[in-house]
Amino acid sequence: MACDMLKTPAKPSAALLENMQCTTENTLKDPLIRREWHIVARAADVADNKPLGVKLLGEDVVLWRKGPEIVAWLDLCIHRGARLSLGRVENGCLSCPYHGWTYDVSGQCVRIPAHPHQAIPGRAKANTLFCTQEYGMVWVAFEKPEAGVPAFPEWGRPDYRTLVRGPFRVMAQGPRIIENFLDLAHLAFVHPGILGDENRAEIGRYNVTSTADGVEADEIDIWQPDGVGTGQGGMAKYVYRVTRPLSAYLEKWVGDVHLTLMLAVAPVDEVSSTAWMIRSVNNVNEILSPELYQNLDRVFLQDVPIVESQRPEFLPLDLQAELHLNCDRTSIAYRQWLRQRGFVYGTA
Repeated sequence: MACDMLKTPAKPSAALLENMQCTTENTLKDPLIRREWHIVARAADVADNKPLGVKLLGEDVVLWRKGPEIVAWLDLCIHRGARLSLGRVENGCLSCPYHGWTYDVSGQCVRIPAHPHQAIPGRAKANTLFCTQEYGMVWVAFEKPEAGVPAFPEWGRPDYRTLVRGPFRVMAQGPRIIENFLDLAHLAFVHPGILGDENRAEIGRYNVTSTADGVEADEIDIWQPDGVGTGQGGMAKYVYRVTRPLSAYLEKWVGDVHLTLMLAVAPVDEVSSTAWMIRSVNNVNEILSPELYQNLDRVFLQDVPIVESQRPEFLPLDLQAELHLNCDRTSIAYRQWLRQRGFVYGTA
C-alpha cells in the first residue's frame, strides 16, 4: 500500500530564501530540467470527475482524466487566469470555475457560455504539457523530453513484490537528494542498526564508470545489520546506476535476496522537492512484509534532516569547493557528469 505524505517540513526561513535569491538565478528555468520527466502524482489519485492541482518547477499544474488518459496543463484559464483545478470534468472536457470556458482533452476551448454563438478565438487554448503514465505514476515534462522515463526492470515481474512509496517532501534541491542516495560512508552513521554499524564503517575500493549516458558504480561490499528487513545481518553487494539527473537506481544482494530501488526527485520550487521511491524485492517468502516497506520508509526519513542541513544548498560542481575521499568516488562522478551535461538546476 502506497503511503501518503510522510513528513511535513518546516517552512523555509526568510534568511534561507534571501540567500538563495542572492546566490543563484532561478535554476528552475534550466532547459535541461524542463525536458526531464517528473513524477507529480499517482495515477489513481486523478479521479474521473475531479481535476487535481499539483506544483512542479515552481509552476501550478492541473491534471485531469478522460477515461484511461491523463493530461497535464498549466493550471490557469487563458481567459482570466483562474485555476482550472477548481473546475469540473464533464463529458470528457474540463470547464473553468470562473466563466465556464470549457476545454477538450487537446486543450482547445470548445465552449464559451457568455457567447454561445460567437466563433471561439484561435488563442483560446490551454497551455498543454507533456504527460505520460508509467509504474502507476503520472510523469510530466514542460518541454519535449530527450528520453523516456527512467527504467525500472522489475516492474510487473511476478517473482518480485513491488510497491511505490511517497511522496516525501524535502526542503532541499534534487541533486543534493540524489547524491545522498549515492553516498556510502553515511550508512553507518545515519542508519545505524539497519544499513550500517559505526564499528564497521570502512568503505573499500569499488569500481566507478562514467560515460555520456550516466554513472555506474559496482563491486561495492558493505556489512549491514538488517540490509533487507529480515532482521539478520550480512554482507550486502551494491550496484548504483544514474541515467537521468534526478533519478538513481540501486541493486542490492544480501544472500539470495535481491532488492532494487529507484529514487526519483521532482522539484516543487526553488527550495523544496518531492521524492518518490519504487522498491522491489524477490524471494518474498523470506521477507517480513509490509513491515519491510515501513522500515525502508524510516530509512529515507532518517536522511531528510541531514540533507536539509547541508550547506551550500546547491550542489557544488567545482570539485575544489568541498573535500573528497575515495569513498566519495560515485558522488564525484555524478557531479562531473552533471557539469558535462551543463545541468544548472540545484547546482553551483
